[in-house]
Formats: sequence, structure tokens, C-alpha cells
Amino acid sequence: MKQYHQPHKKRVSSGTGGRREKYRDKKLSHMGGEFTATKAADTEKRTKKRQRGGKTTVKLKKTMSVNVVAKEGKVKKAKILKLLESHNPEYVRMNIITKGAVLETDLGKVKVTNRVGQDGVVNGILVS
Repeated sequence: MKQYHQPHKKRVSSGTGGRREKYRDKKLSHMGGEFTATKAADTEKRTKKRQRGGKTTVKLKKTMSVNVVAKEGKVKKAKILKLLESHNPEYVRMNIITKGAVLETDLGKVKVTNRVGQDGVVNGILVS
């Protein structure tokens, strides 16, 4: 479900409990996008979505690897084994990767540092 990103503005009444008038109707330009539930899987899947003004963004649907920044500062590509923890316990059960999630990889535990569904890649730092 899409989300509306503009606050509800209403005219201030005198405080008597009278009915308030609507400031204006909702605008399509204030609508947000749908949540991209990026899953850890055995394949990679990306989709392109057209934005306002002809701009395109890449949405990551499924992924099997993560770009890891190691302690030396070098970036290595690691295979995702499983999702260990997330801010939502249901996401762990469904293997949905979000920012702040901890992944088990072949290099060790990795914390995701980017917004995966919006960036089109998974980046993270080595935790242990």
C-alpha cells in the first residue's frame, strides 16, 4: 500500500469544537512508492521503475550477495547465507532485508548500511 507523505493541514478553528475545513485535496505528487521487500534468495532480480520527470530507479527484489567493507577498508563481495536479525521479527522469518539488518555471510556477520530496495544493491560493514 502506498503512503501519503504530506501532513494533514487544517484551518484552525476557534477551539469551540466547530467543524474544520479541509486545507486542500491530496495530491498525487505527495504519494510515496510501494515498499520493496528485498529477499535473500539464490538468484538476483532487479526491476526498473519510471519516476516523475522520466527518471528511472532500480528496485532490488531478490539478492544473493552483499558488498562488505572489511576492516582494511577494502570492499569484498560476500554470499548471503541467512538473515540473522532485523528490526521486525517477521522480516527474519520471511528473509526480507532492510537497513540495519544483520546478515550471516561467508565472511562473517554483516550489518546492512544502505536502503536496499531503493538503491538496487546491498552494502554493509563487517560486524565480526
